[in-house]
Amino acid sequence: MSDTPRSTYRIQVRPGFDLDATAELAGYLAALGVTHLYTAPLLTATPGSTHGYDVVDHRAVNPQLGGEAARARLVRALRAAGLGLVVDIVPNHAGVARPEANPAWWDVLRRGRDSAYARWFDIDWDRGRLLLPVLADTADALDDLKLVDGELRYHEHRFPVADGTGDGTPRQVHDRQHYELVNWRRGDAELTYRRFFAVSDLAGLRVEDPEVFDATHAEILRWVDAGEVDGIRVDHPDGLRDPAGYLARLRAAAPQRWLVVEKILEYGEDLPDWPVDGTTGYDALAAVSGLFVDPDAEPEFTTLDGRLTGRHTSWADLTHATKLEAATRLLGAELTRLAALVPELPGEQVRAALAELAACFPVYRGYPPEGARHLAAARSEAGRRRPDLTGVLDAVTARLRDPGHELAARFPQLTGAVMAKGVEDTAYYRWSRFVALNEVGGSPAHFGVPPAELHRFAATRHVRWPASMTALSTHDTKRGEDVRARLAVLSELPGRWAERVADWMSRAPLADPALAHLLWQTAVGAWPIERERLHGYAEKAAREASVTTSWADPDAAFEHELHALVDRMYDDPELHAQITAFAAEITPPGWSNALGQKLVQLAMPGVPDVYQGTELWENSLVDPDNRRPVDFAVRRDMLARLDAGWRPAVAGDGAAKLLVVSRTLRLRRDRPDLFGGYRRVPSRGPAAAHAVAFDRGGAVAVTTRLPLRLARSGGWRDTTVSLPVHQCTDLFTGRVYSGSELLLDDLLSTYPVALLAPTDSVEAAA
Repeated sequence: MSDTPRSTYRIQVRPGFDLDATAELAGYLAALGVTHLYTAPLLTATPGSTHGYDVVDHRAVNPQLGGEAARARLVRALRAAGLGLVVDIVPNHAGVARPEANPAWWDVLRRGRDSAYARWFDIDWDRGRLLLPVLADTADALDDLKLVDGELRYHEHRFPVADGTGDGTPRQVHDRQHYELVNWRRGDAELTYRRFFAVSDLAGLRVEDPEVFDATHAEILRWVDAGEVDGIRVDHPDGLRDPAGYLARLRAAAPQRWLVVEKILEYGEDLPDWPVDGTTGYDALAAVSGLFVDPDAEPEFTTLDGRLTGRHTSWADLTHATKLEAATRLLGAELTRLAALVPELPGEQVRAALAELAACFPVYRGYPPEGARHLAAARSEAGRRRPDLTGVLDAVTARLRDPGHELAARFPQLTGAVMAKGVEDTAYYRWSRFVALNEVGGSPAHFGVPPAELHRFAATRHVRWPASMTALSTHDTKRGEDVRARLAVLSELPGRWAERVADWMSRAPLADPALAHLLWQTAVGAWPIERERLHGYAEKAAREASVTTSWADPDAAFEHELHALVDRMYDDPELHAQITAFAAEITPPGWSNALGQKLVQLAMPGVPDVYQGTELWENSLVDPDNRRPVDFAVRRDMLARLDAGWRPAVAGDGAAKLLVVSRTLRLRRDRPDLFGGYRRVPSRGPAAAHAVAFDRGGAVAVTTRLPLRLARSGGWRDTTVSLPVHQCTDLFTGRVYSGSELLLDDLLSTYPVALLAPTDSVEAAA
């Protein structure tokens, strides 16, 4: 379908690290072994945006990134280094936090329905004026409104004035506009435009309209037509009215480009049969990271969770509650709009039925043909939980099954948002049984991934989606890959962890014990971590959980207690020493897990992505922590030392991980013929359960899982792995092996991983 990259490297291009700074990395990325740079969105975003997903002008490259001239320089630098370019695009929404920065939104505010851009945004004009939630939560907030230079001003906010309406007081002028400024708290309940999730500063776009598609994609497709873009990553397709139709149009406009979608798949869910090359890799992340978690520890962590929190709650019940809360509170405006599409039934009952169906929907959204099955499952569960709504549920479900009904077109946009806000952004912060599993695309209810399941996943992926991206870290992951790798070690010592954390929580209690357990796991997973970073994470986690404090209503007393707990981790000498000692204890096996999951991700079927900086040890937490600057000079120098023959120990600064990353990526780039298949490679002997190996068609990856249990049971002893070739070389050590059976004690004596290739092919590549 497309010219597929062999690997990508994600850069968070942003003000402060612009396109010219990115261009300077071309030589390093080529040396690392990647074939394509993968950038954050490049179109003009809200001034000061650190992420680029709030596009305000689709006609030009963001001037804060260097503009069109810098983009052209980047393309030239990449081509000179033999690299391609993959760009991130945002079709679902646009940034409207600063109306004056978005010409289309400004014109809609000024002209209302008569604006040439009125059809761009998903606005419910039948409900009256366009509501903008910017006012303070006071009765007299509009008294601060001013008329300045023919515009309405509210503190730092600027708004246009329609022609012929500018006479009178600011309040009188305001009352004549096509928009109405309202209390910010009314946003979640009353807005008249579709948003990205519950973010009022991001207004939904109607890219299902061909004119809107053409206008918002013209610049990106100009780069494609010029041969300057080799791949496209589509942000949040679930938010679109018609994702399949949109992707068909995009594929037709870019027929030979690699196309992946940020589609979050639930456990066991398949990607719809879309004209794309695959997902952005969260499904692979869940499978690979889960491989290093011991499933046998689940009962002990469940018991610990109940003992620490004083209650036993199932994942299903928790997520139902958080999704229902998201549907009725955060997404109340969207729910009201949908309920109005069934005017013949009582509005509050329709709202309740729709909210219940969304809370019970088992995936982000349904697509034909599986969508009917998911809707049936939601209807069954909703009826079990709310038998009092049986008649309304039946009536609403009948309309949802009618493809011609407007409700059927819009309801899937709600279910995706409900899942994201209710689960990713709330439940993941409340459910702290074992937070290594609380990851985008993951399933905390499934405790670990046995090797056989990983092999099935990879083999199926090779057949069905061989060009789908694989990832371990992204700008949206809840914690970095190496933090998860270290936390996985806790599953090998559940009893010791239970004793340790119970002691810490008794000595330094917090009013929310579930949050405390999450925080203690985070601390040992990322330790040593700068105090201010852990403070920032703790506050965000508490507000996302929305149990004792929240973004809308921060509880100053609780947050003071929370920050005092973080400070005590650093200021209490005994506590600090215990955290440091425990983290030091689990760090070596964590390093083993980190190298293992990295090799599996890079070598398995798919297009591997390396998130910026993760070629070394990297202890990032959730954004904005994972967007911190990366020291590329250190990485460039370390890579040069590796290429000069230095072979580092696993312990230390992460050079061993850089060795694994660079050698695996280079082999994929230089010898793609060694990665044309997938089969499990068997191991035999007393420790066979700790070895995971697969043959990609000549390149064989071997890794260690559950390293603590392996050490406690006596190590590899006489365990062997069977190879498909007679003579091979390990690319990490340079050692040459002969014979079809290799002792793992010998093969993995230097590193807990090995990448084997036929010796003649390694020599040819070198």
